[in-house]
Amino acid sequence: MTFDLDLLFQKSDLIPVIIQEADTREVLMLGFTNRRAAELTLETKTAWFWSRSRKTLWNKGESSGHFLHVRAVYTDCDTDTLLYLCKPDGPTCHTGARSCFFNLIMEEPEHE
Repeated sequence: MTFDLDLLFQKSDLIPVIIQEADTREVLMLGFTNRRAAELTLETKTAWFWSRSRKTLWNKGESSGHFLHVRAVYTDCDTDTLLYLCKPDGPTCHTGARSCFFNLIMEEPEHE
């Protein structure tokens, strides 16, 4: 299957990437990618991102050893966001948590 990466970067040079665990579909993190990081992800089958703070490419797991092995890549209906289904080697969050999403802000009470 061939996909034209130019379609992803028509609106912006940097687009969001949602990372989900491949089996459970748990949301693990959100990152950003540019064209080169997307190419590297497709080539290596590990998740690459663009660090907005450091202004550099990074391969998730390069320092921690907790790589994200990409099993599938999807784009949304507007072709401006990516979804990676991944198998992580360990915790995804830099804090050591499985997911970066653990700070609850609001939860609707259960209806009885």
